[in-house]
Amino acid sequence: MAKQRNLKLKEAPSDSKKRLALAIIDFLGSSLKDGTLTSDDAESIEIAQSCIADTFKVDPSDEAAVKDAVGGQSLASIYSVYEKLKSKAPADSTGAQAKGGEESKPKAGAPTAESDKLKSEGNAAMARKEYSTAIDLYTKALSIATSNPIYLSNRAAAYSASGQHDKAAEDAELAVAVDPKYSKAWSRLGLARFDMGNYQAAKEAYEKGIEAEGNGGSDAMKRGLETSKNKLAEASRANEPPAEAVDDASGASRGAGGMPDLSSLASMLGGGGRGGGGMPDFSSLMNNPMFASMAQNLMSNPEMMNNIMNNPRLRQMAENVGSGGAMPDMSSLMSDPSIAEMARNMMGGAGRGA
Repeated sequence: MAKQRNLKLKEAPSDSKKRLALAIIDFLGSSLKDGTLTSDDAESIEIAQSCIADTFKVDPSDEAAVKDAVGGQSLASIYSVYEKLKSKAPADSTGAQAKGGEESKPKAGAPTAESDKLKSEGNAAMARKEYSTAIDLYTKALSIATSNPIYLSNRAAAYSASGQHDKAAEDAELAVAVDPKYSKAWSRLGLARFDMGNYQAAKEAYEKGIEAEGNGGSDAMKRGLETSKNKLAEASRANEPPAEAVDDASGASRGAGGMPDLSSLASMLGGGGRGGGGMPDFSSLMNNPMFASMAQNLMSNPEMMNNIMNNPRLRQMAENVGSGGAMPDMSSLMSDPSIAEMARNMMGGAGRGA
């Protein structure tokens, strides 16, 4: 007897137990990352992970093996589904077991003729858009086959159609946890999350659905993914600060339509009085024949403003006036040959010799 016990201890862990060991190692690592455990526990967790890996002869760095072990989920989410299903399971009123010690009741997810009939009736109710009836029928089917992913997915569709998106998401989450390869459940999970406004989670669901489908995914799944991405992009743009007005390369401020900002010129030339909000009084300015002529020339030659604003002395004068300083002596200003030339150009060439 002792020899047989020793032989059993020497048997290699089964593949199923190896996958469970990998899932546990993954769970311990995730618990450190998500804050369930503190950094003070890190050393103990690493030792535990190493011991489990050595004992079960598994490699936690093998991402493909870990993914295969948890089916794209996590041990925590799988156990959460188990708890939900356990709470939903109806009490066994038949006395639990038959004579041979085997349970007379079918396994939780296994469909029966009766449950499939209820599912078919639910599908017919969906076709008639009788969503409440469909939900009741799928619920009855689930009372027989509690964790059946098809029944869960169908009820998720009925919940979505009736606007109960949180319940739709819950059923779809249970369905993909039971069968991560069931792409239709991923699609319904994506829709439910999208309708709840959780576009990032919807995107992730559609991505996993495309992976489950293979071959790049169906057109419907790809449309769901693209729509979720668009919503995320819109939300990102909405959160961006408003674009500020920018100056062109020369530093000249631009108004609407890319035209020169005449208020800058008005400030440089004394402003001609101020209107509401501190803006130049354009009616007074345009009554001045000299300014009216200059404005007309500027409108026909916007590049002229660039030359004005590029002149260091004029820019300094504008900044001084803008900060409340006094206007410069115009006769002194016009003694600068470059400024005098610009003034003649703005006046349409008046004052030049033949």
